[in-house]
Amino acid sequence: MAVSKNPNYHDEQNKQNIQKMRAVLDTLPNFCKTFFRGIEEYTSSRTRLAYAYDIRLFFEFLHEQNSICAKMEIKDYPLSLLDQLTRVDIEEYLEYITLYQKDGKDITNDERGKARKLASLRSFYNYYFQNEMIEKNPAALVPLPKRHEKEIIRLEPNEVAILLDQVEDGTKLTQKELEYHKKTKLRDVALLTLLLGTGIRVSECVGLDLQDVNFEVGGIKIRRKGGYEAVIYFGEEVETALLDYLEEREHIIPMEGHENALFLSLQNRRMAVRSVENLVKKYTSRVTTLKKITPHKLRSTYGTTLYQETGDIYLVADVLGHKDVNTTRKHYAAQADERRRRAASVVRLREN
Repeated sequence: MAVSKNPNYHDEQNKQNIQKMRAVLDTLPNFCKTFFRGIEEYTSSRTRLAYAYDIRLFFEFLHEQNSICAKMEIKDYPLSLLDQLTRVDIEEYLEYITLYQKDGKDITNDERGKARKLASLRSFYNYYFQNEMIEKNPAALVPLPKRHEKEIIRLEPNEVAILLDQVEDGTKLTQKELEYHKKTKLRDVALLTLLLGTGIRVSECVGLDLQDVNFEVGGIKIRRKGGYEAVIYFGEEVETALLDYLEEREHIIPMEGHENALFLSLQNRRMAVRSVENLVKKYTSRVTTLKKITPHKLRSTYGTTLYQETGDIYLVADVLGHKDVNTTRKHYAAQADERRRRAASVVRLREN
């Protein structure tokens, strides 16, 4: 199949993030541009955009809740404002975002949401403080909210088998869904088998191009968070599912600009993250009603299985693309505890 040169998916996402970022910056105080220029070299456009949204929310809170800040437009706030704010202001902000209204909708933040927004504010303050542009750093005085670790939700081995069987035969789908299923079965089997068999992120999955799949080495080249590339290897089940789909894919004429995309929608465009999320929800809801399964939960399923089979937390961290092995260890600590419990019953000191 001839592959024409088209913009890389990740480069396109990067462009969109930069455009969104510029739109948000237009609503922020002018001094904020210095911060975003300063962190550009070591952060991704996606991270900077998330920071921008968080910092805008902080200034919107000040404009709404602080009588002094309410007297001027957000864009006119001077850098000296940061020195006038105290630890109490930031604590009140964290209390405010527990539940607030925006565009007529109630928005909530649990401890994870609060921790992320405080981390953004800490980075923001820290930049100006370290560059001696402000004298105080009250954000550093506010402790991160205590995060309660949630149980890892994943599919059990029998559920994985049932899920893939369901994707292949579609027995529990509605009549309308079956019409689509006839056209997408091979694609859906390949996509879900790939997610379950490699543990890649959904964004990494939809970003795959045809040339990223190498059957000679049995691997796919993906772009990780942070922008670096990595090769992830797959087994026979993934290989078979991909080959079956690619045979069908050769007969599909993609829309212009989507010729390189590995996974195509029914509109013959590159699949979007939301499309994959909906696809996973459609099939998994027929397998288990007790668990809310998302693409990330399929990633957890893979990580758990890999750790149970190998006991190698460093391998799991490397394959999942965790920069810090402690992130992986934190997620799979319960599995380690289970292994230790098994050890207690394996060793016999005296024969019965």
